[in-house]
Amino acid sequence: MVSKVFIDGAAGTTGLEIHERLAGRCEFSLVRLSDAERKDPKARAAALNDAEIVILCLPDEAARDAVGMIDNPRVRVIDASTAHRVAPGWTYGFPELEPDQRAKIAASKRVSNPGCWPTGFLALARPLVRAGLVPPDFPLTVTGVSGYSGGGKAMIEEFEAKDKPGYVETVVRTYGLTLSHKHAPEMRVHCGLAHAPVFSPNVGRFYRGMIVEVPLQLWALPKKPTVYNLFEVLGDAYRGEKLIEAADLDHIDFFKAMRQGTPYTIASRAPQSIDAEMLKLTNGMKLFVLGNDKTEQARLLAVFDNLGKGASGAAVQNLNIMCGLPETAGLV
Repeated sequence: MVSKVFIDGAAGTTGLEIHERLAGRCEFSLVRLSDAERKDPKARAAALNDAEIVILCLPDEAARDAVGMIDNPRVRVIDASTAHRVAPGWTYGFPELEPDQRAKIAASKRVSNPGCWPTGFLALARPLVRAGLVPPDFPLTVTGVSGYSGGGKAMIEEFEAKDKPGYVETVVRTYGLTLSHKHAPEMRVHCGLAHAPVFSPNVGRFYRGMIVEVPLQLWALPKKPTVYNLFEVLGDAYRGEKLIEAADLDHIDFFKAMRQGTPYTIASRAPQSIDAEMLKLTNGMKLFVLGNDKTEQARLLAVFDNLGKGASGAAVQNLNIMCGLPETAGLV
């Protein structure tokens, strides 16, 4: 069965990538509008109501307006904007987040695609909260660095358009300095936290890829977990998943001492560095649990493509689930 799909905002960074991922697939018929039709409210409304599934790749306010234009009760929506990520009646589109999340997505008419930063944070932190190793009221921090494509067309132009006044030569810059970033509520709500984490995002001079990091003072956690305890929880949470993997560092004997009950310092055996572009142009995510039991500290890292598992890849994964197709079709 062929499903009719309309990507509203197909000219944007995420929309273009979703279109590219779907264009060669026989399971979908893509509704296309000309440049003039995209600016015509009647043509857009017709496309929104004629499709079986609409994927919104729009700014928040425009996404809300688009949903308001849909009066056909059979139309299902995947919204890639921030507009509905904590809104009542919307299902959060992170299939690996909870044991029953896939079933909720499959049955939903309104699915909100996660943000790239929350995707990395939640992949690391939610299993630990669910397992009771991190209490809901524990003060968490999330930081890292993303490729500049995450900022959309405006930021891409800043980093690439040398002939325009807004061009910047910065290598890395930090932002979200008012601690009121729109991703913070999403992180708090879907992680089950009492307070939003301190969010310290950074953008670097590379197009795609990202590292999201959650540092932990293990001595401050009530159950005083070891580094290996963290790895066990994350390993169990994603065992068998095709797109998320907790990196097993047994090949460098990282956890063998842990399994024997010996406190272990990883300074001599940890990877010397981890590259933010490691998984660019893929749809997967790799999680790293690094730490030192002597100092009782850990660094949890998620590495993925901000336009893959962090955006368009996630939207296609949700689309597959909603259509009853193999979840990773077109992704692996």
